[in-house]
Amino acid sequence: VSKGKSMVAALRPMGEVAITPREISHTAAQLENLGYDIIRLGKDTRVVMEATGRYHEPIATALHEMGIYVCVLNPIVIKQSGGGSVRKVKSDKKDALKIAKYGLDNWSNLREHTPMDAVRQQLKLFSRQYNLYMKTVVSLQNNLISLLDKTFPGVNELFDSPARDDGHQKWVDFAADFWHCDCITRQGEKAFTDRYQKWCRRKGYHFSVNKAEDIYASSAGHFTTLPKNDNTKLLITSAAAELTATMRILMTVKAEVSRLARLLPEYNTVLSMYGVGDITGAQ
Repeated sequence: VSKGKSMVAALRPMGEVAITPREISHTAAQLENLGYDIIRLGKDTRVVMEATGRYHEPIATALHEMGIYVCVLNPIVIKQSGGGSVRKVKSDKKDALKIAKYGLDNWSNLREHTPMDAVRQQLKLFSRQYNLYMKTVVSLQNNLISLLDKTFPGVNELFDSPARDDGHQKWVDFAADFWHCDCITRQGEKAFTDRYQKWCRRKGYHFSVNKAEDIYASSAGHFTTLPKNDNTKLLITSAAAELTATMRILMTVKAEVSRLARLLPEYNTVLSMYGVGDITGAQ
C-alpha cells in the first residue's frame, strides 16, 4: 500500500497465483472492482495488507464494508517473516506476493480489521494532535508570560480558574484587556472595582470584591521595562489572542479524544486504574 495506490496479488495454497500482481488506484470504482474480484475467488478468502500510516485506511474500509475479511499488519511483522526466501528482492510486485504468502502461512493467526480498529486509529491520530497543540500552547503561554513580565509582572498568578471549553482562560483574557499595570494604577481602587465588575459580567466570569482589591494591590509598585503605548499593547494583545485561539483548538481536540475513547470496550477498565484521568486514559 502506498499513497493513493496499491499493488495487489492473490495466492492459493501450494503457491498458485490467483491474481497476478497489478496496481490499483484508491478510487471508488477501482476499489469496488477489486472487491468483486476478491469475492469471486471464493468465500474463504482473506485480504492481508501492511499498515502504512493513513494510506491503507481507504482500501481496508472499502473492502471491509463489502463483507471481505481484512487483516492489517505491522510492516515489521512481514519483514521479519522472511517470506521463505533467502534472496532480498525488493519490488512492489514481489512484496505483494510475499504478503500473500505470509497470509497463507499464518492463516489461523490473522486478526480481522474491524471498525473498532478504525476508532483506535482515529484516537491515536487525535492523541498525537493533542500532544502537538499542547506543546504549542505551552510555548505560546511562556511567550505571553515573558512579555507580561515587562508590563505587569505576576498577572498570570492572580487567577487560578481552569480553562473553559471554548479555550478562554481568565488570566489571559484579563491580560489582554489590562495589558499594563498602569491600566489599573492610573485610576482609583473604586473605579477599577466597578470596571472589573463590568468586565467579569461581559466575559462571563465570577466577580469578587476581594479579588478586585487583590488585583489592584498587586498592580502597584512594579518597575516595568516596556512603556504603556500602542506598540506594547499590540505585542500583548496579539500574543494573548494567539494563545486563546490555540487553546480553543486544543479543547476541541481534547473533547474528541474523550469521545473516541468512550467508544472502546476497554475504556472503563483503563479509567478505573489509580491516577488515570480522561486524557491519560485515552492515550
